[in-house]
Amino acid sequence: MNYEDFFSIKDDWNLQIEGLKEEQFVHYGSNLLCGNGYLGYRGTLDEWDKEQYQACVITDTYDLADGKWKELSNSPNALTTELRVDGQKFGDYPEQDQMITELNFNYKYGIFRRKSKSKTVNDLEIVSERFASYDNLHLIANNYQISKIKKKKIELKLGINGDVWDLNGPHLENFKGEYDSQKNILYLKANTVESKIPLVTALSFKLIKGKIKNLKVENEKKSIYLLLNIEAEAEKIELERNMIVYSGNDRENPLSSAIKDAELTLELGYQKLKEKHQAVWDEKWKLMDIEIKGNLLDQLAVRFNLYHNIIAAPAHSEHLPIGARGLSCQAYQGAAFWDQEIFNLPMFLFTETETAKNILKYRYHTLNGARKKAKDLGYEGAFYAWISGKSGKELCPSFFFKDVISGRKIRNHFNDWQIHVSPDISYAIWNYYLASGDLDFVINYGAEILFEVARFLHSRIHFNQYKDQYEIIRLLGPDEYHENVDNNAFTNYQSQFALKKAIYFYYKMENEYPEKLQQLIEKIQLSESEVTAWQEISEKIYLPQPDQNNLIEQFDDYFDLEDTTAEVLENRLIDQEEYWGWPNGVAVFTQVIKQADIIQLFTLHDIFSEEVLTANYDYYEPRTQHGSSLSPSQYAVVAARLGRAEECYDYFKKSAFIDLMSTNKAVSGGTFIGGIHTAAAGGIWQLIVNGFAGMKIDKRGLSFKPVLCQDWKEVNFNLNYQDKKFKAVLGQNSFKLTAAVENNEILKFSVFEKEYTLKPGKEVKIKF
Repeated sequence: MNYEDFFSIKDDWNLQIEGLKEEQFVHYGSNLLCGNGYLGYRGTLDEWDKEQYQACVITDTYDLADGKWKELSNSPNALTTELRVDGQKFGDYPEQDQMITELNFNYKYGIFRRKSKSKTVNDLEIVSERFASYDNLHLIANNYQISKIKKKKIELKLGINGDVWDLNGPHLENFKGEYDSQKNILYLKANTVESKIPLVTALSFKLIKGKIKNLKVENEKKSIYLLLNIEAEAEKIELERNMIVYSGNDRENPLSSAIKDAELTLELGYQKLKEKHQAVWDEKWKLMDIEIKGNLLDQLAVRFNLYHNIIAAPAHSEHLPIGARGLSCQAYQGAAFWDQEIFNLPMFLFTETETAKNILKYRYHTLNGARKKAKDLGYEGAFYAWISGKSGKELCPSFFFKDVISGRKIRNHFNDWQIHVSPDISYAIWNYYLASGDLDFVINYGAEILFEVARFLHSRIHFNQYKDQYEIIRLLGPDEYHENVDNNAFTNYQSQFALKKAIYFYYKMENEYPEKLQQLIEKIQLSESEVTAWQEISEKIYLPQPDQNNLIEQFDDYFDLEDTTAEVLENRLIDQEEYWGWPNGVAVFTQVIKQADIIQLFTLHDIFSEEVLTANYDYYEPRTQHGSSLSPSQYAVVAARLGRAEECYDYFKKSAFIDLMSTNKAVSGGTFIGGIHTAAAGGIWQLIVNGFAGMKIDKRGLSFKPVLCQDWKEVNFNLNYQDKKFKAVLGQNSFKLTAAVENNEILKFSVFEKEYTLKPGKEVKIKF
């Protein structure tokens, strides 16, 4: 597949699309998303609406409208535009061939720009630019220009359109719109259907060039518009406008906040708003950018993925999750999966540490939801939701897919058998502690999570008295094609790890913070016998070991399943839309797996020899379909650790272009799953830093085992480790670390198992 079929490259920050294709509308909207962690405005043209998947998803607006799917709500669109020239509607799809359109997106600042030239109206041009501000998270600023106007009658319909695209809605009701002619401000009030959250969308605007000759207000059932007759100035009309969104979860009086912001932003003007926004991004990129030398396409792809991982994170809040599709659409309900801790979080652990802390605090604030889920299923402690919204209650329905042949619903057990999400969170807390050295967080927040996860595992694990070992039965691991299995290796190892870390911090608190421990013991009614049980389970839990061929069985009796490949199974499908997994999909009784599972174990735990990694990589790789966007980056990391730089690079291309080249379907099993694959975006950071640079972290500190593919001459990235900042430069035969001058301590690390120290402002260069 050639990237020119989808876009062209302007430079290493800018993607360009020339000529729009209707089959790509879903992907345009996601890939060209303006976002800031609070809202996500899809990459659509000003005159498009829900038919072209226009949407602006707002965080913290969870609502249940259809009785099944609780998802984030879309704001009414305050940038809706209708242009008429001499009475003729401009750019009205499907009459798109009226104009030639070029789209440009700048990933350094998240700026969407469209340029359209009319083929029928004397080369009339429209240029529109917008961004979702990082200086004011409630703002989308827009500059809209019409040029080459030659004595034409120009009519503009501006306003706020409440008839929006919803996957499982509509989510808004009780619309009321008003226009303040003195301030040139419109607003539209509504509230969510189930949760009754007030939502206010405001619009302020001013003409920079041109003169309003006539203005009419048009109030519709769900919308409010202004109909403007405008006289051009020097054959040009230029308009600045600001879309402001507030919900009742942001402010007690969202309307007054929206109007205040609408006024202020109008006063500041587009250019000043843009400068303030860019200044925030400049600070972010100082730590988060990764520079690739030698391949311009790969450089743009890396920044595309970093950008989307950043804007998916609600860095402004400790009460909100990173959605599996971010804020690019409502798919996956704007909720957290295990993706959040295992794929999105690592980049923030070593760059924007406060954001990493907020992500983990979200899990602390949703403990009660995890406790409720455990109790409802007959367990103790905290069983975190497979799909977790604001409250932490389980959002994953029991019937997710549909049998496309019979039309019947398929019962999945993602919500009650996929238990590794809880120990995954414990794993993330430990890594945060290692990366930041922030023991206070663990004492005040993390320990309670660790103890409650250990308590859940204690209640979930079974003791096999005949084998004198603890086992975890009836579950599924990362490979979702195989449900109802016993002793999934990834889950068992991850569970032991979680138990050990709970024990570690229990005794650390007992020795160093006895009062804090006692308070926590009383709060959650923790007994010493439970801690003793955790210790026994961690020592006796069954951990599948490498066999005579160095292979680790993914779960009990996996090797007895039919040994075949995904290509063979493709030919067994009756319908291409069939779901491959439980209970009777084509992969269930075979060794074909959906995604990295044993390989996922290797990326998280450095406890196996290179011989074991090699044997399992070679065995599981041809049996993996990569039906999940999470998978390629993890195979890449292990390939790099094995010194297979070119295989790592092959997986880089599979992972980095999942969205850029639209390689994944927007609909699976009858369910819309489009939007940005945020876990794949986060996985690119891991692929480069943990893969090519070979970075690992443990109690001894940081270590590196670098290797680089032939297509790249050099990779530059920055890290923040325990408040010590440094820059890494990886070349074909060299690896250099340079410590920031402002560091207060010496950095200790190892490269190829040789130890080094790095003083502030100094560098170490290693040849290999």
